[in-house]
Amino acid sequence: MSAVKARNSGSSKKEPSAGQREELLKTLKARFEKNGNRHKGIEWSKVQAKLEANAEKLWSLSEMERTGGEPDVVGQDKKTGECIFYDCAAESPNGRRSICYDREALESRKEHRPANSAMAMAADMGIELLTEAQYRELQTMGKFDTKTSSWVETPAAIRKLGGALFCDRRYDTVFTYHNGAESYYAGRSFRGSLKV
Repeated sequence: MSAVKARNSGSSKKEPSAGQREELLKTLKARFEKNGNRHKGIEWSKVQAKLEANAEKLWSLSEMERTGGEPDVVGQDKKTGECIFYDCAAESPNGRRSICYDREALESRKEHRPANSAMAMAADMGIELLTEAQYRELQTMGKFDTKTSSWVETPAAIRKLGGALFCDRRYDTVFTYHNGAESYYAGRSFRGSLKV
């Protein structure tokens, strides 16, 4: 989260233009209305009010959208009242594929380096990787990653030993696997979450 805070304190605030904002809100509203099972009891007008009051979070959602994540509301934080968005694209977001897990893994590769890492991209976008529990929660709302896979937040003890976790859905079952954190594949990216 520190990378996000550091970015927020800079003078160049990231926010979408008026046209981008209008287009994004239209897209998010249409998706929200089409997928009511993901957010029972939450009204779009309240979501929109939160979005319009927070340009930087709206920018993060535009980045999620731009990279193929198809973000949607999946719940509400009971303590803070914030709306929780997850990437809800059927397959792992196309604009974030062929990336390793984190910057350390990226720098450890001597050759054939991927362009980026999941953790660095998420920080740049102002979002967080889904945890394994969040990923499994998402899978109760539909069938995701039946052909692709997604990096998920990896416990420090596993990462310290060089590994990283990813999940997918096969045979109508959600699986969690491991790889070396430096590995990357054309069919794997990551799914993010954002509270607004």
